[in-house]
Amino acid sequence: MKADFLLIGQGLAGTILSYRLFRAGYTVHLIDDAHPSASSRVAAGLYNPVTGRKMIKTWMADILFAEIEPFYQEMEGFLNQKLLHPQGIFRPFISFEEQNEWLAKSADDQFEGFIKEVFTGPQFPGVNDGMGGLLLKKAGYVDIPVLLQAYRTWAKSQGLMTEAVFSRNQLKRGKDGDWEYQDLTAGGLIFTNGIRAKDQGFFDWLPFAPVKGEILTLRQDFYSSKIINRGVFRIDLGNGLGKVGATYDNRNIDLEPTAAARQEILDKLRQLIPEKVLEILHHQVGVRPATPDRRPILGKHPSEENVYLFGGLGAKGVSLAPYFSRKMVDFLHSGEEPQKEVNINRFFKYI
Repeated sequence: MKADFLLIGQGLAGTILSYRLFRAGYTVHLIDDAHPSASSRVAAGLYNPVTGRKMIKTWMADILFAEIEPFYQEMEGFLNQKLLHPQGIFRPFISFEEQNEWLAKSADDQFEGFIKEVFTGPQFPGVNDGMGGLLLKKAGYVDIPVLLQAYRTWAKSQGLMTEAVFSRNQLKRGKDGDWEYQDLTAGGLIFTNGIRAKDQGFFDWLPFAPVKGEILTLRQDFYSSKIINRGVFRIDLGNGLGKVGATYDNRNIDLEPTAAARQEILDKLRQLIPEKVLEILHHQVGVRPATPDRRPILGKHPSEENVYLFGGLGAKGVSLAPYFSRKMVDFLHSGEEPQKEVNINRFFKYI
């Protein structure tokens, strides 16, 4: 088999970049072992233009959010699957000062297009929103597990997927400089496997800052057409089910669900939505491939020819992947360097 690019990892990064390359006319092949640490497989898939404790507009929001919904709609058509769930995100106020602050910000040009409405009184039955809240638009979630499985099924049907653990020992250079791996020859090698890219020797110097996250799927007598978000988010899955999370732990990077994280999520949910939790169906764990500056990593290995990395998407992968996968394809096609904030060369000092 021959391919222009061999991609290692079929999480969100590998799925979207390989799709972009395929649509651009390149031949691709993926190797993936569905490792349980892949955060993509448990991620809620939120895209939210105003985030953080200080509720600031997310980095590059005006550019990134123009691509999110059109891109995932395109993938829905390609895979014939429902993936995109545009929903408002509602954040209740906890003080009159916060309410007044957002009434003022709603007239600020920088938030134009992202604020749907500012409420000064309760709006959503069952939510602790006595002081009203902020309703954001251009927000929602992407069903990442469905996306990954549908794309995997398609890739396998086309002979573009190898389900196996990638082994560096089986990788070698061909006579013409291409990469040879088992029965595959590829012009370029792209690591799209998150923090596991450090395990294969090429990128062991990258300073990933992984974050463990835990998330619950539970049952309540509660329904909302909006994502409710304060301390934790709650995505309504229908039939009384909700996905609630997430925790952030940058010290204990393992795959073990913890009672402490479970209780933290439930306590914060109780403050947000007092309705009793009837049942916890799933308690899942993933490790986000974050970076010290919370920016993705794009580019070429500093010394190895035809070795690249696309990753570090962290907790905002759904928002970052559509735009920066396009920029990665531009780089691979024409050599157009990614912008400095995401360029891999910002970490060359660690070599």
